[in-house]
Amino acid sequence: MSTPLEKWVQEQAELTQPKSIHWCDGSEEEARWIIKRGIEEENINGNPVFYRLNQDLWPNAYLHRSHPTDVSRTEHLTYVCHPDKETAGPTNNWMEPEKAKNMLRQLFNGCMKGRTMYVLPYMMGHPDSPFAKACVQITDISYVVASMRIMTRMGKKAIEKIGNSNNFVRGLHSVGDFNPERRFIMHFPDENLVWSIGSGYGGNALLGKKCFSLRIASYLGYKQAWLAEHMVIIGIQDPQGNITYITAAMPSACGKTNLAMMESGLEGYKIWTLGDDIAWLNIGPDGRLYAINPEIGFFGVVPGTSSKTNPNMIKTLKGRNFYPTLFTNTALNLDTNEPWWEGYDTPCGNNMVDWQGKPWDISSKTPAAHPNSRFTVSIYNTPTLSKEFDNPYGVPISAIIFGVRRTNCIPLVTEAFSWKHGVFMGARCGSETTAAAEQKVGVLRRDPMAMLPFCGYNMADYFRHWLLMGTRIKNPPRIFCVNWFRKDENGQFLWPGFGENIRVLKWMLDRISNRIGGKETPIGIVPMPQDIETSGINISSEKMEKLLNINKQEWQQEIKEIKNFLDTFGTRLPPEIWQEYQKLYNQLQ
Repeated sequence: MSTPLEKWVQEQAELTQPKSIHWCDGSEEEARWIIKRGIEEENINGNPVFYRLNQDLWPNAYLHRSHPTDVSRTEHLTYVCHPDKETAGPTNNWMEPEKAKNMLRQLFNGCMKGRTMYVLPYMMGHPDSPFAKACVQITDISYVVASMRIMTRMGKKAIEKIGNSNNFVRGLHSVGDFNPERRFIMHFPDENLVWSIGSGYGGNALLGKKCFSLRIASYLGYKQAWLAEHMVIIGIQDPQGNITYITAAMPSACGKTNLAMMESGLEGYKIWTLGDDIAWLNIGPDGRLYAINPEIGFFGVVPGTSSKTNPNMIKTLKGRNFYPTLFTNTALNLDTNEPWWEGYDTPCGNNMVDWQGKPWDISSKTPAAHPNSRFTVSIYNTPTLSKEFDNPYGVPISAIIFGVRRTNCIPLVTEAFSWKHGVFMGARCGSETTAAAEQKVGVLRRDPMAMLPFCGYNMADYFRHWLLMGTRIKNPPRIFCVNWFRKDENGQFLWPGFGENIRVLKWMLDRISNRIGGKETPIGIVPMPQDIETSGINISSEKMEKLLNINKQEWQQEIKEIKNFLDTFGTRLPPEIWQEYQKLYNQLQ
């Protein structure tokens, strides 16, 4: 008698018609076999899936080149298919579920002919965690298999967890023919189901990541009273050895990974890494908010990563581990067989090819590495990995940070007056866009809680869920907003960033423990300039004033744009959000 899992896999095989089926066990032996297959296997564009890099300098590292049209999230082709459009909300693309499935069945029909179907059973979260979820993804490309093994707890434990039950998240993926006209990422939250075709890019193809751990999981959290968030999780150790755990929501390419692995610029302070991208937040038995990272790997942006900006990530990428390290769409130094990207420690070589394998030199007008080129690497390589990382119950959270990327208007750091005000602060967040999204770089867009592309239901209900969670948590975490990216009139960054961001985190710790005051402004509590520790860095009092300044003229424009965004949710928006908006509006007048 077939289990529900076996029956589902058989149904997908009948639809996609693969040459063979391989059930993955997650073993090291299998991982070596998958990489070997990828080196020998060709993509649709005629290139091998993997190129072996210099194993002496980059242990167990390989390069992957994606299809030229397949280099970032495709938000305009990503759908959330609730039974009704209103539940999906104005920030999601929507299609009626049965219409979507009928279209997808045609696209998936026979799409794996001549290929291997890989069945990937995996856990999001520690198998012993009460918050973990059992999942299964089907795919037809070794790149996804290797990546999912790095990013998730893949193997037989997931099958044991599922057993004879029907309680597992299903994901069906095929690269198809990589044609953007036949590329869709479809979510069916009411069925815990994702179908993705036409893309091999991380967020579109590694279905345990954004598709399940955020879009599907956010809706699960809404129904089950927890939160799935696009957040870093770190522990901050002070000179006395106390560790305070915080989460931070930031849009892609806005410093999340750098924050997660920060090398502190203040003596006596240390950062412990628990995650750089996703946090599942549950209320523990003691009434406090606890966070787990459902992943076990990093899928980070490569350009700009160096021993100066993120020394711990460079150590992680060069670490020796039984998980491989994958680079996607970086350049390649043919003389040394090393990956290379803009912002790396060493200058480019004399014999280079770009991210598409085309000859490149310093005079070329295009970047060598794609601006959204990526690394996929095991978190267990991390020299700063927290000893609490595998704690099935997670860590207690004392603060939540919303990070934005703005050249003006938003101060270096602001503390919310209350949980309700903090939810409004998160709801109004806006950042200048980066290469992780398929649109013009540098355009301001509202991105509440850094979840705009990832919330699996109506964001008005999402704000209401946040407000309700605050009433359920005993002593809710403090909420802050940070902006490391403010510039002066000459276009130069005012704040040094990177490891010096610990100075802002120190102010937050002092606020959490009520050791220090702050200045009340219309938008929240900001530090007095002298309360940010600046000894040892070259930053003038004039710069600090600019970093913390609230420019009323800029905020008059900002408040109009906030209203325009909030208006898109109509009468569904919680009244508490409008109350906080009105308070801000009145104070700015």
